[in-house]
Amino acid sequence: MAITDIPLSAWMSQLLLGLVNGSFYAMLSLGLAVIFGLLNVINFSHGALYMMGAFLAWMGMTYFGLNYWAMLALAPIVVGLFGIVIEKTMLRWLYKLDHLYGLLLTFGITLVVEGVFRSFYGVSGQPFETPALLQGATDLGFMFLPNYRAFVVAASLAVCLLTWYVIEKTKLGSYLRAGTENPKLVEAFGINVPLMVTLTYGFGVALAGFAGVLAAPIIQVSPLMGSNLIIVVFAVVVIGGMGSIMGSILTGLALGVIEGLTRVLYPEGSSVVVFVVMVIVLLLRPAGLFGKEK
Repeated sequence: MAITDIPLSAWMSQLLLGLVNGSFYAMLSLGLAVIFGLLNVINFSHGALYMMGAFLAWMGMTYFGLNYWAMLALAPIVVGLFGIVIEKTMLRWLYKLDHLYGLLLTFGITLVVEGVFRSFYGVSGQPFETPALLQGATDLGFMFLPNYRAFVVAASLAVCLLTWYVIEKTKLGSYLRAGTENPKLVEAFGINVPLMVTLTYGFGVALAGFAGVLAAPIIQVSPLMGSNLIIVVFAVVVIGGMGSIMGSILTGLALGVIEGLTRVLYPEGSSVVVFVVMVIVLLLRPAGLFGKEK
């Protein structure tokens, strides 16, 4: 089929799907970039914590009768607190060691978290109803725009840009960056660097929990939903540049769109197009598109 034979509605529907997927890629890779850029830890448990956020929202609504909006606020906080426990009890002993130790530890945490949820709920997905306020779609003339998917894109962009602004443009962000480069000097100014590091890790994983809640009404909540996504998200981080905040946001959105449009032109290649882009970028610029060359 020629490109001109493909109807506009097909292009726009896949563009929307790509933006939704790109929003999740951007938010998850942003959390990874924050943790790696400021703590120098490769957090492989990010996918499991994304899954935990979705399950906590489902459990809050199913067992306690809480609504979607309450769980959108509460689930990321609980995931963030769980991340703080991980950082204070395990990760903080690995900061001065090779990246491999942090990767192995967080991979082990992933297996434990996924195993716990799988033992209780199996591997089949749990249905999650779209909140009543965002059900239905808006007629744009050339396509119907699902209200919830539009909300996902808007909420993800708002959270990502706010995070970038805080880290890159505020005094708090400068303290965070300085605390990772020269903690002794920053502590001399009366700033509690260990607490700041702990809260940074908690915030990074809370982003994963927030993304999980956003994803729950779109895909079925399953213990394996994070493991199916984390490899692509790591590819996004590598392409954007390890530790680059804006690189993760822009690359995540762009790759989501590329993946969506590839489904129109060459559906068989949509599952590997992200990795093809990663290979090309690493050959031309090993530090990533927005990474700093050493």
